[in-house]
Amino acid sequence: MSTPETLRDVLARDRRTDVSALIDAAADREYDYRRCLTTAWKAGLFFRNEGVRGGMRVAVAGDPIPESVLSFLGAGLLGAVVGFDAAVNEQTKALVVPTERLGEFDAPPGTRRVGYGTEPADPEVAYWERDVWSENPTLPPDRVAPDAPLLAPDGRTYSHGELLRAARQVVREHDLTTGDTVAVRGPLTHPGVVAAGILAPLAAEATVLLPDATTTADLGVGAGPEDVTVDPDAML
Repeated sequence: MSTPETLRDVLARDRRTDVSALIDAAADREYDYRRCLTTAWKAGLFFRNEGVRGGMRVAVAGDPIPESVLSFLGAGLLGAVVGFDAAVNEQTKALVVPTERLGEFDAPPGTRRVGYGTEPADPEVAYWERDVWSENPTLPPDRVAPDAPLLAPDGRTYSHGELLRAARQVVREHDLTTGDTVAVRGPLTHPGVVAAGILAPLAAEATVLLPDATTTADLGVGAGPEDVTVDPDAML
């Protein structure tokens, strides 16, 4: 593929293959590139239908599970700004957290609340597993520039271009390619973890590993048992 500058490049239609893209070891779930990309598109269309547009904030719980990762990817396709700390403010258009945690957040009016895991009893709350999956498997039409904001940890904003430059650096330095696995060992609230642990393997058509206590990968992002690791603090 050409040099990826935005998430749209990383999640492009021609990248749908049967290669493993995302593994949730604890829950024994695996997504190939076809399913991973299609689900990210569906998440983007769901957010779009709920009124999310470029520059709006989407708050996502930092759980290292597919729902969080795919919500990030889907929202990013729209040009939305994702915060993995799930903190909400008056700019928050959508909140994505485990259903049982929804009561912890004082979401302002106009914020679409989305629960995953347990189906919400409140009909005003969207259910990720139902509502995202019911969307059309189509890449959202939104066009996003490389300098558009994508991630906003701790009040700092990082653009698509910044995060993907860091991701490409990891790909080059570790010669990542199809068949390699990259373990996410740090918190998703850290931009270096997102760049090296999520975006780098996806850009290289390698595999993102959300590990359990026993699994290891070819490359670890953060402290872990891997022989070769990336220090997230050195990324951005």
